[in-house]
Amino acid sequence: MTEVKNILVIQTAFIGDAILASSLLEKLHAYFPIASISILVRKGNESIYAGHPFLKDVLVWDKQKNKIKNLFGILSKIRKNNYDHVINCHRYASSGFLTGFSGAKHSAGYKENPLSFLFNYNVKHKIGNGSHETERYNQLIEDFTDTKVFKPKLYPTANDRETVEQFQSTPYVCMAPASVWFTKQLPVEKWIELCNKININTTIYFLGAPGDKDLCEQIKKGTKHNNLKILAGQLSLLQSAALMKSAKMNYVNDSAPLHLASSVNAPVTAFFASTVKAFGFGPLSDNSKTLGVDGLECRPCGLHGYKACPLEHFKCGHLMDLSSVGNE
Repeated sequence: MTEVKNILVIQTAFIGDAILASSLLEKLHAYFPIASISILVRKGNESIYAGHPFLKDVLVWDKQKNKIKNLFGILSKIRKNNYDHVINCHRYASSGFLTGFSGAKHSAGYKENPLSFLFNYNVKHKIGNGSHETERYNQLIEDFTDTKVFKPKLYPTANDRETVEQFQSTPYVCMAPASVWFTKQLPVEKWIELCNKININTTIYFLGAPGDKDLCEQIKKGTKHNNLKILAGQLSLLQSAALMKSAKMNYVNDSAPLHLASSVNAPVTAFFASTVKAFGFGPLSDNSKTLGVDGLECRPCGLHGYKACPLEHFKCGHLMDLSSVGNE
C-alpha cells in the first residue's frame, strides 16, 4: 500500500467513545508521522481535542439541530478533503453514509453498520469476549498497520494545567459521581460512605457537568468529610483530566470520566454497577481497579444501563463493597 497521507477517523457517539478513539490517533501518528490526521466527532465533544498535537482538523457534526442538513454539510467537507483513508468507529447508518460516500481510496468500519457493504474493509464488532474497545478499534486499521494496540491519550494544554494548579497545593482525590444512566451510577449513600473513608487531610473534588451539581450537593450534605469542594460545571474536560492526572486516586462510574482518567494515565477506581468490565470499557491506567457485585443473576442487565433498575432493587449498586478502597 502507498504511503498514507490524509486520514479521517470518525467517532460521533458519546464523549467516552470519542476519548477512546484517541487510541487510533496515537497509533496512526506513530506509524505515519507525516500523515495529515483529522477526526469527526459530534458537537459537544470537540473540546477534548483542542490543541491536540497530531490533528490537522477536528470536524464537528451537530446532531441536535438540523441533523440531516448538517450531515450532508459534513459529507461535503469530507469529500472536498480527499482522504486516503476514512476509519469509522461508529456502527450506525449516519456514519456509514459518511464513510461509504466519502470518496476515500480506502474506507473501513464494522460489519454491524447497515452500510458496511459500501466499505472497502470491515470487521465484526464483538462485545463480551474479553477484548477492550480500543482493541476493537485497532482491528479497523490492522490491514495497513499491525495488531499492536495503543492506549487513548489526550493532551491538556499549558493553560489547562495552569487553571487547575490552584487546586493542587495539598493532597487530593477526585470523584465523578454522576452518570447519564441511573443503573451505571453508584448510589448516593455509597458515595457518602466513600467520602467518610477519605483522610480528613485529603481534599475531595467533585467533578462533572453543570447538571451534576445537585447530586454533588446531596452527597456533600450527607458526608462528615469537611474538606470537599464541588467543581462540577467549573472545569472543562481537559482541565478535569489535568486535575485527575495528579490525584492520589480518582473514583468514577462506568462512564466518560473513567476514560478521561485513562487518557492521562491517572490512577482510577471504577465502579461497575449494572454493567461489567468484560464488555470492554474498563480502565487502562497503570494504576487502576474495578469493583462490582459478583453473583447476581441479573447482572449485567444490559450493555449500557437504564434510567431505573428493571427489577426495582438495584442490588448491583446498593451491595457494592467499598472496604478495599478509600484509604487515601
